[in-house]
Amino acid sequence: MFSSSKNSNPATAAFTRRAVLAGAGAAAVLAAGPRAWPQAAPATGDGRLIVVFLRGALDSLSAFVPYADPHYARLRPSIAIAPPDGSAATAIRLDDRFALHPALAALLPLWQAGQFAFVPAAGSPDGTRSHFDAQYQWETARPGQRADAPGWLNRLAAHLGAAPGGGNNDRPRVIGVGEASPRVLAGAQPVQLVAHGQAARRAGALQTPRQRDALLALYGGDDALSAAFRQGAAARLASAHELSSDMPPDAAREMQAANNGAAPVSLLEQDARNLATLMRRDRRLRLGFLSAGGWDTHVNQGAGSGALAANLQRLAAALMALQRDFNAPGDVIVVASEFGRTVAENGTRGTDHGHGNALWLIGPRVAGGRWHGQWSGLSTDSLHDARDLPAHHDFRAVLAQLLRPGFGLSDSALQDVLPGATWDRALDGLMQRG
Repeated sequence: MFSSSKNSNPATAAFTRRAVLAGAGAAAVLAAGPRAWPQAAPATGDGRLIVVFLRGALDSLSAFVPYADPHYARLRPSIAIAPPDGSAATAIRLDDRFALHPALAALLPLWQAGQFAFVPAAGSPDGTRSHFDAQYQWETARPGQRADAPGWLNRLAAHLGAAPGGGNNDRPRVIGVGEASPRVLAGAQPVQLVAHGQAARRAGALQTPRQRDALLALYGGDDALSAAFRQGAAARLASAHELSSDMPPDAAREMQAANNGAAPVSLLEQDARNLATLMRRDRRLRLGFLSAGGWDTHVNQGAGSGALAANLQRLAAALMALQRDFNAPGDVIVVASEFGRTVAENGTRGTDHGHGNALWLIGPRVAGGRWHGQWSGLSTDSLHDARDLPAHHDFRAVLAQLLRPGFGLSDSALQDVLPGATWDRALDGLMQRG
C-alpha cells in the first residue's frame, strides 16, 4: 500500500482526507488508545532538538523536485525546476524519483553521508488554508483546535530528564532566537527568548537601553558575537521583512502577515549561529527554535533562480551552520512549514495555499540518504481536493518517531507532547535505533 524510497513501485492507493481522518490504512497506523505507541521500552535519550519553522508555507515541490513525474512540468510551465542533467542550473538527482533544488546544493553531502532525509507528503489532518490557524495548530500539535493551549516544545521541556551534571533543573531547557513570543514555546516551563528586530520592538525587548543591555549580556565575553548581534538587530529594526520590489502591494501585505513575527530568511544563518553559541554555553538548553518568513510565494516564485531560490540558498547555509554544532549522536534538526502549496502554478507565476508538505530531518541518527513514507504522485486523482499534495503522514507521527529514541519519552509523555497522535508504522525506520 505504501511507496517509499526502498521500493521503486509507486503506490496505487490514493488516500483521501476523509480516509485519513477516519483512520483508513489501519495496517500502517495503529488506532489511538492504550496501544497507540509501540510498546518497546524507549531509549534513554540525551539528544538535542532544533526546530526551524518556515512561516508562510514553503513550496516543497521546488525543494524536493519530483522530476520523474510527468505531471510536474505540465502543471508548472513557468516555475518547474529543470530535471537533473548534471549542470549547475538543474535539479540535483537524489534517486530515481526526487531531485534537490540547485540552491540547496550545500545539503547534498549530508544526504550522501546518510544524515539528511525527508517525508515528502506530511502535514496536518486538518484542511485549513489559513496561515494563522495552521501555524497555531502546528505549534500546539492540536490539529483542528483553536482553544488556548501550550506549545508542544514547551510541553516537551517538561518531560526532559535531569540536566547534564546536575544543577538547577528550574533553569530553561528551551531557547528561541528571533521571534518575541512563538506559540510553540508558550507554556508553564521557563523559556529563554532572544528576540530581535520588529518582533522584539513590538514586545518591548529593545525599547530601553537596560533591556538591550540585558539581551547583549547573553553574549558576554565574546566581542565578535556581540558585534554580530548588534548588527543583526539593527538590520531587523531597519527592515524586519524583506519584500520583493516587484510584488503587488496586496501580495506584499499578505506575505508580511503570513510571516507572523518571523524575521526574513536573510538573517536566519546569523540566528542559527547565535542559537548554537548559547546552547554550547548552557548544556541544560536541549531544545531550540528558529523561524524565518518569506515563503508565501503567490507571485513570481521563480524556478532554478529567483526569489524562492534565493531563500532556499539562505536556508541551506543556516542548516549547515546548525549541523556543525548539532551533530552529536542524539541531535536532530527538523525543518517544517504550516502547510504546502498548490501543485499547479497560478496565473502570477507563483503557487497558492495548499495542504501536504515535506518535513525535513537532519542528524546522525536520521536514516538519511533516502526519503520515507508514502508518495502517490501528482495525478489529479492522487491529490487532496484535486489540487494539493495530500498529507499522508500526520506531522505529529513524524515527530514521535524522533522524540521517542532521542528523548526517551514514555507513552504517556508522548501523548502529552503530541495529543491525539498515533504511531505510524509506515515511518518505522526513519530514525536509526543504534
